[in-house]
Amino acid sequence: MRLALIQMESAIGGLDQNIARASRFIDEAAGGGAELLVLPEFWSTGYFPLAVDYSFYDLADSETGKATTAVREKARQHGVHIASTIYERHGPGLFYNTSMMLNPKGEIVSKYRKVHVPARRGLEKLFYRGGSKFPVAPVGEWRVGTMLCYDTLLPEPARCLALNGAELILAPFGASTTEGGIWEHMIITRAFENGAYLAACNAVGELHLSDGDTFILGGKSIIVDPEGGIVAEAPASGETVIYGDIGLDRVNEVRNRYFMFRDRRPDAYQVITADTEDIL
Repeated sequence: MRLALIQMESAIGGLDQNIARASRFIDEAAGGGAELLVLPEFWSTGYFPLAVDYSFYDLADSETGKATTAVREKARQHGVHIASTIYERHGPGLFYNTSMMLNPKGEIVSKYRKVHVPARRGLEKLFYRGGSKFPVAPVGEWRVGTMLCYDTLLPEPARCLALNGAELILAPFGASTTEGGIWEHMIITRAFENGAYLAACNAVGELHLSDGDTFILGGKSIIVDPEGGIVAEAPASGETVIYGDIGLDRVNEVRNRYFMFRDRRPDAYQVITADTEDIL
């Protein structure tokens, strides 16, 4: 399968211009032969959770809203799968950060709602609640799972997806720096420890924080194979599309060489699922 990651910049609150920009990149990626296209997290809204501003709730869209409707149409136009992550309004006062997998008919075949909601420099916890499931969707012959941005810093989401059958794990990012070298090491580790391809699609641009600081979105969108080899990587700045030709045979080869799943000991891991950590 040919995979394409769309590394793009999004304007905060600029829905129409973000849709137009994403649509151009989707056309480009489909023209490049991609069968599965991945957009960054918060592509339609820009990364807005930077201040206590309740007007940002108005940026939320539904699965039948303008952003998803545009992506549905592009999926049908090109006959491709598209992973699109939006700020979702599920109901009155109920919001999620949701990645939707659309098939070539424009149908939503899977929805992942970000489980781990961060709050450090960004204030995501103020704007949506966390999900609780790690679904895996069929994409052609593949089984594909998704985690979002901060999820990737923890080992459990990728492992849950792999145990649910994922051979390819997508990781759209919306506001990640890639300075310091940990970026590549993290993605490579998540891929290798689960014997799966891992594709991290990051955004680019600058975020201006309320304290006057500037946060640089670090690009470097990357596709890594199940043994940790880099298939393709984007530069740290600039909008671009990167492609990776990936194969199920490689997943099977690596999993038959390293036996992480055979040698797991879930009976010894009760501490991971303890109700509280004050038992330690």
